[in-house]
Amino acid sequence: MLLDSNIIIYAAQPGNGGLRKFIAEHEPAVSALSYVETLGYHRLTEIEKQFLEEFFSISLLIPISQPVLDKAVTLRQIRRISLGDAIIAATALTYNLKLVTRNIKDFQWIEGLQLLNPFDL
Repeated sequence: MLLDSNIIIYAAQPGNGGLRKFIAEHEPAVSALSYVETLGYHRLTEIEKQFLEEFFSISLLIPISQPVLDKAVTLRQIRRISLGDAIIAATALTYNLKLVTRNIKDFQWIEGLQLLNPFDL
């Protein structure tokens, strides 16, 4: 499993203990892009920043490799998609990982991409 950045952000919020439990049970990977997207947010509270730093220190962080970049380019040529979503989806496809996201609609058009919304479980 690969966590979308939005899932990491939700997990940092105090009211989402069930989501944190789901993440702990599955030990999913994260894209290096999610590291930048989440820790780079300019309005992080100190508690959220601490959570994210601890989370990334124990997570499997997948780098943005050339095959991921190539796949992201292909996705962006097929349909309008944000750069971040293209890289996240390309990472999941390249490493054959299910993408865990709350934004299923943003990705459901991508052939071969397996999706899971943990809020629907």
